[in-house]
Amino acid sequence: MKKLLAVCVSLIVVLSLAACNQSKTTSETIRNKGKDKTVTFYITRHGKTIFNTNDRVQGWSDTPLTEDGVKVAENLGKGLKKDKIKFNAAYSSDSGRAIETANLVLKNSGQQNLVLNQDKNLREVYFGKFEGDLNENMWGQVMKTLNMDSMDNLMKLGMPKLINTISSIDDTKQAENWNQVADRVKAAMDKIAKKHTKQGGNVLVVSHGMTIDAFLSIIAPDQPLVQLDNASVTKVQYLDGKYKVKSVNDLSYVKKGEKEE
Repeated sequence: MKKLLAVCVSLIVVLSLAACNQSKTTSETIRNKGKDKTVTFYITRHGKTIFNTNDRVQGWSDTPLTEDGVKVAENLGKGLKKDKIKFNAAYSSDSGRAIETANLVLKNSGQQNLVLNQDKNLREVYFGKFEGDLNENMWGQVMKTLNMDSMDNLMKLGMPKLINTISSIDDTKQAENWNQVADRVKAAMDKIAKKHTKQGGNVLVVSHGMTIDAFLSIIAPDQPLVQLDNASVTKVQYLDGKYKVKSVNDLSYVKKGEKEE
């Protein structure tokens, strides 16, 4: 009789716990139902650097922000603050110029306590032997190889063609090809998107010009290539496993920040 009673008591406890867990799950489902789970990326190119100023190739090589680069990053932060843009998370490449830009943006938008996550897969394209060389030397060789007469016409060929050409003319065989760039950048963005898809909201990502263009080329192949300005914002939304480009090379936040000075 005692054994039977013990079994009955155990069964009641198990059923009670199951009912409690079911109730909790149902409550969470109801609470989350109807919540917008869209992840909105504010993908930002870093501020102007020494190599940018000297018109030199800057991929995995790195130089610090100039005075103008610091200012434009600060103004971006101020503009985001004015528009009351709050981030649930912040990411940058592990390059110093991206980290510095991200920290300035967070500080001036009043979100300096947000943890900045660094990801090497958000780095700029690696240009091999051309790293630190004058841009005119690298792009001049690219244009000669492809028989193009201007950068505008060159850009129309698309990011895969440009990156593969740079890789092919690097006789040291160090420069990344399109597949290498596309794989790492897409993997990085997918990982971030999936991590934040349950709660949605805004996510800051500070990266690099050609890296951002490469990502756009992957998710929106028909999107025209744009030479992105320093501290410009490219807004991309992610929902149900799909990306949607909302704006590209937006400097409106920087301009709003300038008015706050």
